[in-house]
Amino acid sequence: MATGIALIGSGIFAKEEHLPAIQATPLLSLKAVYSRSLKSAKTLSENLSDVELYSDDSDSKTFDDLLKREDIKGVVIALPILAQPDYIKKALAAGKHVLAEKPIAKDVATAQELLKWAKDSSNTNATYTVAENFRFLESFIYGSEVISSLGRILTFRTRVASFVAPGGKYFETSWRKVPEYQGGFLLDGGVHFVAATRLLLKGGGEKIKSVSAFTVQLQEHLPPVDTINSTLLLSNGASGTLSLSFGTTDTGSEYLVACEKGSVHVSRGKVTVTRDGKVTEEKEFKDEGNGVKQEIKGWAESLESGKWKDEQSPEEALRDLEIIESALKSGEQGGKPVELKL
Repeated sequence: MATGIALIGSGIFAKEEHLPAIQATPLLSLKAVYSRSLKSAKTLSENLSDVELYSDDSDSKTFDDLLKREDIKGVVIALPILAQPDYIKKALAAGKHVLAEKPIAKDVATAQELLKWAKDSSNTNATYTVAENFRFLESFIYGSEVISSLGRILTFRTRVASFVAPGGKYFETSWRKVPEYQGGFLLDGGVHFVAATRLLLKGGGEKIKSVSAFTVQLQEHLPPVDTINSTLLLSNGASGTLSLSFGTTDTGSEYLVACEKGSVHVSRGKVTVTRDGKVTEEKEFKDEGNGVKQEIKGWAESLESGKWKDEQSPEEALRDLEIIESALKSGEQGGKPVELKL
């Protein structure tokens, strides 16, 4: 029997990614949609039937009213970064299992307070998980598996470059256009790329130990900074680079991990393996999409079984956030190394 859930938020990602993913999962039954305005809730649900709408401007159908429904066991929360923690706590306090969008919070301190609260059994008996779709991309999962067979990691490189132009759908979201949190797009989007990098390094049994970075705002419309160029030190003494920019004319993404017995290159949907200087394998993942359907399916399976996936643990999301925050802090200090603590 499908588990009843609600979708909290009606923004771009909720409408274009979460809603189709929920509809594609037989294990879930969407019972309700909440948005701050009834108008936006109606826009998201215009082609849905048997789904009740809740909003702040509906006297008798508010978020608190939604949480009282016994047929709703969990909620998917996709709200602005600064707003999410309060909604997460309310849902958990009402006994609803939560899958909330990344990043886990605006900074490490806020995330740690939220995690401590969620772990306190006097506050909730429900489970808090964080949605990070890159951890469900088959190309990165496979790349990590191959890396585990190639011996010690020697170096690595992550490069993600794009240009967020004025007028674009994500840029024109008010809370992204004028960010009231560190890093701007580098926080909101950067945690994805850190998660993917960490997944690959995990294949080689390595963790990032410290970060040294230079940051800059290349584009006037992308405050406070839009570019990070960093060197990351691994626990085995090797190092690699993480370069992220939302304000450059360069485009593309690539992830490379070089090991003693070969290297693995991951581009979205494709893994290339090189041994002895020769390409020995090219594997494509044409149907992986962006991982949202896989992560929603994974959460649905957890709701049914009661066994929660490490890929969606808030601790993993906290480590992603720590690396971005450390890079930003290092950039503020002219590249001074920042040791990771988590």
